[in-house]
Amino acid sequence: MSAEDLENYEAELELGLYREYRDVVGLFSYVVETERRFYLANEVDLQVRTAGGEVFFELTLGDAWVWDVYRSARFVRSVRVVTFKDVNVEELPRAELGLPS
Repeated sequence: MSAEDLENYEAELELGLYREYRDVVGLFSYVVETERRFYLANEVDLQVRTAGGEVFFELTLGDAWVWDVYRSARFVRSVRVVTFKDVNVEELPRAELGLPS
């Protein structure tokens, strides 16, 4: 497989993932960004913790979709993430998504 073939393969995977995201975003209430992943979720619990003078974030997501091109199953019932970097959680506006109230 040439470098160009590999690039084309990865581009196709990313495009497929974007299309899947576009199709499922309306099913979720929150967008969550961590240093390593991007999630859609319907339940979010973010806790700020300290240990040994260090601050970290413990994030628990319920009913989630994971933006990861290499995962075979992107829908997960629950996710627990521990990170030392900032976490961004945004509630998705229902009106912009065209969802009923």
